[in-house]
Amino acid sequence: MSAARGKRSRSVVLDSAVPVPVPVPVHMNRVLAPASGAEQAGPVLEGGDDSDDPMSFQPGELPALVAEPGASALPESEQRRAKVDVAQHGQRLDRWLVELAPEFSRSHLQSLIADGLVSSAQNVLKQASRKVSAGEEIEVLLRPTAQSSAFRAEPVPLDIVYQDEHLMVLHKPAGLVVHPAAGNWSGTLLNGLLAHDPRAALLPRAGIVHRLDKDTSGLMVVARTLRAHTALVRAIAAREVKREYVAIAHGRGRPGWQRIDRPLGRDPKSRIRMAIVASGKESVTDAFCLTSAELAGETGVPSTGVSAWLCRLHTGRTHQIRVHLASLGHPLLGDVLYGGRSALGLNRQALHAIRLSFVHPVEGGSRVFSAALPPDLAAAWAQLAGAASEISSVIATMSDID
Repeated sequence: MSAARGKRSRSVVLDSAVPVPVPVPVHMNRVLAPASGAEQAGPVLEGGDDSDDPMSFQPGELPALVAEPGASALPESEQRRAKVDVAQHGQRLDRWLVELAPEFSRSHLQSLIADGLVSSAQNVLKQASRKVSAGEEIEVLLRPTAQSSAFRAEPVPLDIVYQDEHLMVLHKPAGLVVHPAAGNWSGTLLNGLLAHDPRAALLPRAGIVHRLDKDTSGLMVVARTLRAHTALVRAIAAREVKREYVAIAHGRGRPGWQRIDRPLGRDPKSRIRMAIVASGKESVTDAFCLTSAELAGETGVPSTGVSAWLCRLHTGRTHQIRVHLASLGHPLLGDVLYGGRSALGLNRQALHAIRLSFVHPVEGGSRVFSAALPPDLAAAWAQLAGAASEISSVIATMSDID
């Protein structure tokens, strides 16, 4: 991997056809959790191709939590008991528990009931709809929510491309979630950053200033000081951080550049998808079709076209490249969510953040980083583009068409 700009050449053969939030302390024995809505059932949207709306939060996501000095990094469980008041007689058990422990959401308290952590007279109460009786003494073991224990140091391998006192650039592998959220409360990049550098606990999101989808690989920049974090967030908001991706998509593309300027918002029919909607946020992607080819189909199945793309982000919306290319009739290989399917040995979306460039937020001066394709994408790329279109040529092409 190199931080140097590639030599200018055209060797790719084309087919002829904000404000910074203050970290919130974890208070032991009184676990701070949303009163409702944060513990959603089912999947939620993760941060985008390069999701960077400054310091915004996705559903199910919380700001970085920092333990008070000398405190354990993990909240403790608390045993709490009380007698049912006369005015509470006949209430549902789960509603009564909300009054006993208002810092927890009702859905979390229902999960404690289901797990057998609520009892009366040594009898386990397992029905949330059960009516409580005046004078009855009820006991509950208040176990921390998954969210409250998500922001802790864990040994997650980091592929660090560059690091100095103020920032690091790393290569995120496919399969690694960037930030804890519903369904992924541990083993994330944020957990690994907290383990790599204790100072990360003092920064919003442990220094994360933009994100990549779980199954997108490639380069990310992470702040290591508050000064760098603030400057990088502002630079991204001002579109001064340049990010380029390579993608492999279904269908034969039209060679050359095309600008995709289509607003993105949540799909009104599916909470895990984004879509082009008139009321969405401005979203702009420049897409350059590098080459196209035909893939021979299996017996009785017609051949199908595939194409290699270079994409340059002007905005960083959730799933931006994936939705924009799909809107042109070119869903990414392996991207089932947006109409793609497995091909060329790929079982994840064929998207890789190949180049990242920015002005150093403290030292000044331009920094340009590039990342080799991971093995699965490299093998697929070789089948599509052949030896004449090695990835180094793509990086050179980027320089030539800046």
